[in-house]
Amino acid sequence: MKPLFLTLLFILSIFSCTSKTKYETIIRNGTIYDGNGEKPFTADIAINGDTIAFMGDLKNETAKNEIDAKGQAITPGFINMLSWATESLIQDGRSQSDIRQGVTLEVMGEGTSMGPLNPKMKSELQKGQSDIKYKIDWNTLGEYLNFLEKKGISCNVASFIGAGTVRTYVVGEDNRKATPAELDSMQLLVKKAMEEGAMGVGSSLIYPPDFFAGTQELITLCKEASKHGGMYISHMRSEGNKLDEAVEELITISKEANIPAEIYHLKAAGKDNWKKMDGVIKRIEKARAEGLHITADMYTYLAGATGLTASFPPSLQDGGFGKLWLRLQDPVIRAKMAKAMKTNPSDWENLYYGAGSAEKVLLLGFKQDSLKKYTGKTLAEVAKIKGKSPEETAMDLIVQDSTRIGAAYFLMNEENVKKQVALPWVSFGSDEGSYTPEGVFLKSQPHPRAYGNFIRVIGQYSRDEKLLTLEKAIYKLAKLPATNLKLKKRGELKVGYYADIVIFDPAKVKDLATYDKPQQFASGISDVFVNGVAVLKNGEHTGATPGRFVKGPGYVQK
Repeated sequence: MKPLFLTLLFILSIFSCTSKTKYETIIRNGTIYDGNGEKPFTADIAINGDTIAFMGDLKNETAKNEIDAKGQAITPGFINMLSWATESLIQDGRSQSDIRQGVTLEVMGEGTSMGPLNPKMKSELQKGQSDIKYKIDWNTLGEYLNFLEKKGISCNVASFIGAGTVRTYVVGEDNRKATPAELDSMQLLVKKAMEEGAMGVGSSLIYPPDFFAGTQELITLCKEASKHGGMYISHMRSEGNKLDEAVEELITISKEANIPAEIYHLKAAGKDNWKKMDGVIKRIEKARAEGLHITADMYTYLAGATGLTASFPPSLQDGGFGKLWLRLQDPVIRAKMAKAMKTNPSDWENLYYGAGSAEKVLLLGFKQDSLKKYTGKTLAEVAKIKGKSPEETAMDLIVQDSTRIGAAYFLMNEENVKKQVALPWVSFGSDEGSYTPEGVFLKSQPHPRAYGNFIRVIGQYSRDEKLLTLEKAIYKLAKLPATNLKLKKRGELKVGYYADIVIFDPAKVKDLATYDKPQQFASGISDVFVNGVAVLKNGEHTGATPGRFVKGPGYVQK
């Protein structure tokens, strides 16, 4: 009997060892903010593969990798609702300026998307490349996002299909209405993009060619996106003089197309318009109370950034940048342009006028090496150097550089920013790329929001100014945007969800980027996991690239 007993004991001991749960990673003793906006709690988190495998007491368990997070916050990864990392991720997939702020998902597609592209669009995109050079081996939006995933990226990526991209593909860049046949073609492009995994339709209505699209055209595209569960997201037709009317247009599109709608970078731009923000908030909350799903995102700075061409009337940009470039060399048109720049129009958004002066227009980036010496200077400073008016200088620079030239416009006030930060239906987007302060990225100057937008929510506005609790801040950085995008298993810390996890010390997080010195990483975040893989460990990037193409609700497996 003794040999049989020993045999049974041996079998039981083997079964006991093999049945014991084994985890790849355990994060111990952290204060968990699970993304729901509720009070935090202390627990351990276990990761297996790309998934959160357990949350609770794991003191009797071991793992290959263990992190003691005592005294630190553990949160879901943050979502950048307005990312322009379209090219920066091609150059450097590490996405460092955002990863070091806890961003694990970059959402692209503000009016312009990296697909679909026809041969002419591919040629123009190739020709317009500045410091970052790349070969365009894709045609559709889904192919581009798959390209990023295959290339290797540290963050997850998603995108809306750009209404302007669709219009350019079918109609071109001319100022005219789309024909019924063209609208049918545009709908088909939206349908294909939604089935590839697009999040919905994104527009940018102050810029050509989006500016040329009427409300009905946008409704038509949004009806198609709605069929596939998508949303509409828009840089509205005005953020200044016609702000109220622009909000009404977005609400109309949402209602008519039966689609959730979000306002990109909510703001009241220009001193004369700052007082409009209270009315905008009331109008949105009224629409929400009536059953429409209207939300917004924002960046936490007083300056916006876009092209210097945003100082010119869209009517003079009819036909695209190439035709604008030629017009800027015609003395008669230049005189009209200079006059228009100094006016406060009601039918287009003049950011130069909205900023108030050339001293409040900061030049961020040039293509030509001969002009890079002006990077970081104001338009007023460059005008003084050249001995010309700011208006003439702006036109000269665009002709010389053959680009729209990146510029920051100081347009907003802090009182409104604080109001918006606290709104329960507002999430966050950087409206920038994701960079590393080295190589080609040092040839231009980004807006500091690229390095500090998300950390400011936690550090400045939650901890220091107490505009919202940390648990509410995490909800607005993670679960709120994930819910709006209808993402599956992201935006929360929950068993069975993807392990996009951030670990940081709430007392130490701080944004360091300034307008003078923008390329400075934020501090205070120690560890970041993307799909269960550590991409930031003890404050250092690991070089891992586990990022994926996160697909929208209309995705159809081929």
